[in-house]
Amino acid sequence: MDGFLGGILGGASLVGLTVLFVLVLMSLGSWYVIIFKLMTLNRAKKAILAEQRAFQDARDMASAMHALGKDSSSSLYRIAHNAVRELKRIEASKTEVKVKARLAKDNMRRALRQAVASEMSAMDSQMSFLGTCANATPYIGLLGTVWGIIVAFQSIATLKSAAISAVAPGMAEALIATAFGLAVAIPSTIAYNAIQGLLSKIETELVNFAGIFLNRIQREMPWIVAESD
Repeated sequence: MDGFLGGILGGASLVGLTVLFVLVLMSLGSWYVIIFKLMTLNRAKKAILAEQRAFQDARDMASAMHALGKDSSSSLYRIAHNAVRELKRIEASKTEVKVKARLAKDNMRRALRQAVASEMSAMDSQMSFLGTCANATPYIGLLGTVWGIIVAFQSIATLKSAAISAVAPGMAEALIATAFGLAVAIPSTIAYNAIQGLLSKIETELVNFAGIFLNRIQREMPWIVAESD
């Protein structure tokens, strides 16, 4: 097999080799993204579920924030910290309590939404590259296929023969390009859909936490509810 493939590559045109080189690079890049995203997102999901339980089990808001603060790089800590920081700004403002209460409810909701969106944007990084690999590589392979067929027809014209020996190199180059393109596109497509499903589950957990956080704030700081109603 190595000798067969080596023979094909050895006789391939510059365009054909360039197509294969691009596909190999995209394959390596896509597998790096697949492995990296699956590892980091699965780890993040487990951490989110564990931290959410710790937050709910804490006896008060200070203890809950302390539990999240054990890992200041965690998504839940950043979301909660963003909302608490906004609440502190409102508390420090020189407005009447009723206005503060209304601002607290509205601004914290916005702060939580923005923090969740920011976390999801960070987790979604590199997915555009994987999507490009899934969508573009079949067409890049098709370019190599078309070029290989052109080479085959040129060989027929040059040798004035349609014998298999004349067209085989070009046709082999065409089929190899097709195979390489599909070999990159198929796993990239499967992985892209799987990772998007995982991202969707993580986003659901982050939104759930935002609701849990807001409910706890309103329970422990009833002035926010009472004065804004």
